[in-house]
Amino acid sequence: MYFDSHCHLNFPELMTRLDEIRRQMSQAGVERALLISTKVETFEQVHALAMAHDNFWCTAGVHPDEDQVIDPSLEQLLDMGKRDKVVAIGETGLDYYRLGERSLADMEWQRQRFRRHIRAARTLGLPLVIHTRAASADTLTLLKEEGEDGSSGSVGGVFHCFTETAEVARAALDLGFYISFSGIVTFKNAQDLRDLARWVPLDRMLIETDSPYLAPAPHRGKTNDPSLVPWVARQLAEIRGLDPLEMGRITFENTQRLFHRITSTT
Repeated sequence: MYFDSHCHLNFPELMTRLDEIRRQMSQAGVERALLISTKVETFEQVHALAMAHDNFWCTAGVHPDEDQVIDPSLEQLLDMGKRDKVVAIGETGLDYYRLGERSLADMEWQRQRFRRHIRAARTLGLPLVIHTRAASADTLTLLKEEGEDGSSGSVGGVFHCFTETAEVARAALDLGFYISFSGIVTFKNAQDLRDLARWVPLDRMLIETDSPYLAPAPHRGKTNDPSLVPWVARQLAEIRGLDPLEMGRITFENTQRLFHRITSTT
C-alpha cells in the first residue's frame, strides 16, 4: 500500500484525467493521496475533490512563490483549516529562487505570509507542509521564532520534495519535521539526495509525487500522477535494503501518523 503525500490533482493536466488516474492508482496499490492547496482562489476546488472521494484529503494554504494572488489573512487560513478533510496547513514556506531584480529585503511579504501559516497551524493543531527553495536558513529561523522548535507544543510537519543539504535535513529533523522524497531521488544526477536518504530515520520518511511535476525514472519527462509514487518507494527501498512493499507500508504509516486528522475521520 502506498500514500502519495503531496500532489496537485486540481491542476488542469490531471483534473481532466481524474477517473483514469484513480483507476491507475488502484492498480498500482496507491490507496490514498493528499491534495495540496497553493492558492486561496483554487482552495474550494481542491477541497471539493477531497470531499468527493473517500481516499483523498487536502491542505489549506498559499504557495510562497505565488505573488499575484490573494494573500490570506490569519482568519482566512483558520477558516479553511477548520473544514472537514483538511489535515494540514500549506504548502507554505519561503522561496528565494526567482528573486530576479528583487532583494531579500523585498521578500518580507513572503516571510510575513509564512508566519501567518505557522500561526494558523499552531492555533488549529495541524502540521505544516513546508516548501523551501534557496531559503533554508530563513525557513528554519522563522519556524523557531514562531515556536516550532521541536518542543512538546510544536505541531511539526514535513519538508516536502526535499532537495536541500544534509545539514538542513538534520536541522528539520531536530525540529520534529519529516522529510519527504519525490521522484527527484530516482534521477541520475541526484546521488547526494540518495546518500541523504540512506540515513534519514525510516520513521521520519514520506513519499510523494508533487504531480504533475517530477515524474520518477523511468517516466521522467512525462506528466506525473499519484499512480507513479511506488517508483519513489522502490528507489528508497533499494537504498535501504528493504522490499518496496515494506517501504510503502512504512511511509504509509508515517503519513497517517503525521496527518493525524486522517485517522480520526476514516
